[in-house]
Amino acid sequence: MLIESGHDSGDAWDMLPLVLPDVQAHATSGAPLVDYHRDHPASKAFDLLRTRLVQALRKNNWTRIAVVAPTSSCGATFTAVNLALSLARVPGSRSVLVDLDQRKPGVAQALALDGDWPISDFLSGRRLMEEHMVRLSDTLALALNSEVNQNASEQLHDQVTAAVLEDAEADLNPDVVLYDMPAMLEYDDLAAFLPELDGVLLVSDGTQTTKAQIEECERILDGQAPLLGVVLNRGRDAAQ
Repeated sequence: MLIESGHDSGDAWDMLPLVLPDVQAHATSGAPLVDYHRDHPASKAFDLLRTRLVQALRKNNWTRIAVVAPTSSCGATFTAVNLALSLARVPGSRSVLVDLDQRKPGVAQALALDGDWPISDFLSGRRLMEEHMVRLSDTLALALNSEVNQNASEQLHDQVTAAVLEDAEADLNPDVVLYDMPAMLEYDDLAAFLPELDGVLLVSDGTQTTKAQIEECERILDGQAPLLGVVLNRGRDAAQ
């Protein structure tokens, strides 16, 4: 559902269209969004992750953070979306979530949002920021994606992409920008985008991620961008 912004302040943030997720779809699909399950332990875990991340960003004057997993299906999008929702609950803050996973885009689906959002058009400058980006609330803006792009890493190498994202950040003046990225050991997208990042959150899956995979990710990041932490998703049962 799309609602045109009623703000007329001239602020680029306020001029982004406001979208509302399909709440009924969340209720019937069981979408794992902590905003709908505030008493769940996962919600508290994301709030703690949010607080630690904000403290690190403020200390170092950082804003741009990638959320990535070593391999597919580890929960990077799940983590990015829920962390963004947790950040958005901070009054007076501004957070931006960018779906840069052009291999398996999933942010719009996770938020039960329907629309045409080919992010490659935005990154190439063929689509203006106000035509592509939307707001989920007064504190959270989204750059969504609805199309697979086999040339995603090449586009991330392009300086036009860097300029588009820098201009958007300058216009929106967010406190945090989260980039949901494709699997780090399956594609070179993150490696191509590392020069534009202040840090990386690595999402591991307790049922499939190996120590060797985490070590390989650390090797790739070494000297390129700080690893801000490893988030454990789906931890193994200690009794197993």
